[in-house]
Amino acid sequence: MASSSSYSNSPCAACKFLRRKCMPDCIFAPYFPPEEPQKFANVHKIFGASNVSKLLNEVLPHQREDAVNSLAYEAEARMKDPVYGCVGAISVLQRQVIRLQKELDATNADLMRYARNIDHGGGSSTSSSHNFGHNSGFYFTSSPWSCDDPCGDSTHHQRGGGGNNM
Repeated sequence: MASSSSYSNSPCAACKFLRRKCMPDCIFAPYFPPEEPQKFANVHKIFGASNVSKLLNEVLPHQREDAVNSLAYEAEARMKDPVYGCVGAISVLQRQVIRLQKELDATNADLMRYARNIDHGGGSSTSSSHNFGHNSGFYFTSSPWSCDDPCGDSTHHQRGGGGNNM
């Protein structure tokens, strides 16, 4: 469990935020310690305290901490990107992986050209120690990820310029 704070001394972040007395059987207390008020504030703003309470009561006790961590992560992502949330962050990371894979493929091609130049008399007498072939550990296969944008909009992360800024 996330925290086992004393119920009588300090209410959990949820009860403090909701301005209610924190009871010993409070469903929020183990997962929203008083030291992390923003965690509950974000979750409450995105999902609502009632919905989170219902969800925690329906989830098995050993899965509740993971559920709260997922809710907190999604709530924080929604605060940063209200339209796409964590899907937008995943999309950015997938595009970064694709870009880096292309860069790696280009570097591997350069290494292969370099190795061919050395092997064909373009280098010194120690050319056999510079083998950057397929089994040398320097060659990587192409990325299994496609270039498709899971959000369907490659411009959704651009800020400012045009559009309504409310």
